[in-house]
Amino acid sequence: MTAAVADAGTTGGDVLAALRRQRWWALRVLALPVHILVFALIAFFLVRLIPGDPARVIAGPDATPGTYEAVRQQLGLDGGIWTQLGHFVAGLVRFDLGDSIVNGRPVFDEIMARLPGTVELALVSFVILVLVTLLLSLAVVVAPRSPAGRIVSGYSQAAGAIPDFVIGVIGIFLFYATLQIVPAPNGRTRPGLVEPDPITHFPLLDSILAGRFAVTSSILSHYLLPIVVLVVSLAPLLLKQLLGALGPAAEDRATLFRVATGAPRRMVLASIYRRALPPTIAVFGTIFGTLLGGTVIIEQLFGIGGLGVYAVNSVAGLDFTALQGTLVLVAAISMIVFLLADVATMLLDPRRRPGVQGSGS
Repeated sequence: MTAAVADAGTTGGDVLAALRRQRWWALRVLALPVHILVFALIAFFLVRLIPGDPARVIAGPDATPGTYEAVRQQLGLDGGIWTQLGHFVAGLVRFDLGDSIVNGRPVFDEIMARLPGTVELALVSFVILVLVTLLLSLAVVVAPRSPAGRIVSGYSQAAGAIPDFVIGVIGIFLFYATLQIVPAPNGRTRPGLVEPDPITHFPLLDSILAGRFAVTSSILSHYLLPIVVLVVSLAPLLLKQLLGALGPAAEDRATLFRVATGAPRRMVLASIYRRALPPTIAVFGTIFGTLLGGTVIIEQLFGIGGLGVYAVNSVAGLDFTALQGTLVLVAAISMIVFLLADVATMLLDPRRRPGVQGSGS
């Protein structure tokens, strides 16, 4: 019996030890809903700082007090702000973002009809952004004193200097209005071209799956300038972080040892990037949130019917429910991406896990 108790204690200790070893990612996953809830509360109160009364707008300036109160009740704006907050939080727990004040349709359905197109543009831009960043950084690592290396280093110092919408306006003026080498900024496809019925709800992917390659070509041509704008505006942020990590990695003793032993250049470069990428991957997650927000602005600028137009229309129509739902959903996506980037960073470099360095391991 004593042996059995000892075995049980050992098993329990092993389980606790295993749980402690996994807490570096488990605690982050458990904290995610809390972070989303905190942002949702902030969004709820910020949206209500927008001047105007949607009930008064819908009821009309000549509405009687009874009609006005009936409209407020119909829109879910009756009662105090704490009552509205309670309904909002209860809806979030049920994954219900409420109904639009303007058209009465479920906000979640309205967002999901537009979100895939926005995410698609952000994902394509993100992939190209990562590839461009890696290629430009390679020019600095291979030949830091060459003209190309100096230009890339200087470009990385322009991080955040010019907003994406400014670059977008310049791009439209230069490449559409002046040179006329890109399509008009008036949508995702040229006029008269009908997109295929949704399959995955990602427009570009759906056009490929449906075999509508004329639509695919048109979407790509309309995506070209927005993607260039997003990449040009955000690449310096990634480059600055990556080059800052590549410098110490190139001078690390492990790198010098590989060079001294005559290792092939590709192995030396792979070693440098392996040590420099973990801190940069965390920035990738942050950049995706910035990219998603930038995509919303760029959609409005280029007339692409996505989440950007929906958000702007929500503000113009004082649609509190739609606007707060949009903010919460976009924030949730950004937080999930950042969590994945954070976990990937600690998988690549276990020393970055909480408590590892302090434990002396």
